[in-house]
Amino acid sequence: MRILITGVQGFVGPYLAQALRRACGEIAIIPTGKGAGEHPLLGSVSSLDVTDLNAVKAAISRHQPTHVINLAGLAAPAAATSNPAIAWQVHVQGALNLAHAILDVAPQCWLLNVGSGLVYGDSAKPGLPLDETALLAPVDEYGVTKAAADLALGALTRRGLKSIRFRPFNHFGPGQAETFVIPAFAMQIAQIEAGLAKPVIHVGNLDAERDFLDVRDVVDAYALAVLRTQELQEAGLILNVASGVPRRIGDVLRQLLAQSRVDIAIEQDPERLRPSDLPRIIGNADRAREALGWKPGHSFDDTLAAVLEDCRMKIRPLG
Repeated sequence: MRILITGVQGFVGPYLAQALRRACGEIAIIPTGKGAGEHPLLGSVSSLDVTDLNAVKAAISRHQPTHVINLAGLAAPAAATSNPAIAWQVHVQGALNLAHAILDVAPQCWLLNVGSGLVYGDSAKPGLPLDETALLAPVDEYGVTKAAADLALGALTRRGLKSIRFRPFNHFGPGQAETFVIPAFAMQIAQIEAGLAKPVIHVGNLDAERDFLDVRDVVDAYALAVLRTQELQEAGLILNVASGVPRRIGDVLRQLLAQSRVDIAIEQDPERLRPSDLPRIIGNADRAREALGWKPGHSFDDTLAAVLEDCRMKIRPLG
C-alpha cells in the first residue's frame, strides 16, 4: 500500500501516520502539506497545495497511491468564518481536485475524505444521536463547506470514484491548538498555575453538550478503513466517527479544574459565546462499528489529564 496524506502537518496528521503504521505494518506513507520540510514524527514532508489542480494531479500521477487520506482544511470553525473564501477553496475545491486527479491518473486509488459531524447542524436540535441518514443542515461556513465537499464526492462515485466520507465529531488530545475548547481551558489553567495569568478562567457557553473522542480513536477508524477498503465495496460509504456520549462543557471544565494545583475562579467571556451554538450535538457511530469493527478505546479522563499535562509542559520553559 502507498498512502498519500494531505494536510499532514496539522494536529491529526502525526497521529494518523502512527495509526497507519500500527494497523498496516510496512507501508509507504507519503506525507504532504502546504509547506515542505522535515517533521520529527513524519520525516520529510512534500509541499502540496490541494487548491492547485495541476500540482495535485502531478503528485497523484507521480506517487500512484493506493489511498489518499484528505486532512487538508481549516482546523477550526472560527477560521472558516473569518476566511470563507479560503474555506470554500480548501474544503470544496481541494477535495474535488483530489477526486478528479484520482479519476484521471489513478482510478483504482481510494479517497478517504475527512469531513465533520458539524455537517448535521440544525438536525442536532432534537438532541438525539445523529446517524448518517440525518439531514445535512449546517449552520456556519465550516459546516457548509464540509457538507458541500461531502455531497460533491458522493456524486462523483457515479463516475467511478472510490471514496469513503468520514464525519468525525469533536476529537482532542495533546498537541491540539487552543482554538478548541478543551486545550483552551487547559492552557489557561497551565498559565495560571505558572503565575503567568490571574486565577480566573474565561469561558463561553458551558451548557452545550458535545461528543468528544480521543484523537487516537478517530485515526484508528481511518486506519481500519484503509485496511478494509477492498472488503467494504460500497464506493461513497459515509461513516460517522463518534463516542455517542454527550458531555456538558461545564462538566469538562470542572474535571480540569479538579486537577489544577491552584484555586481558579470562572468568568464568562461574551467574546467566546457563539450565537449558532446548538444545545447538544451527539453522533451515532454504529455503522463504523459494523463496517470496520471500530470502537473507541481510550479513556476520556486519561486523555483530558494528558492534554492538561501537555499544556503544562509547553508553559514550563517560560516559568
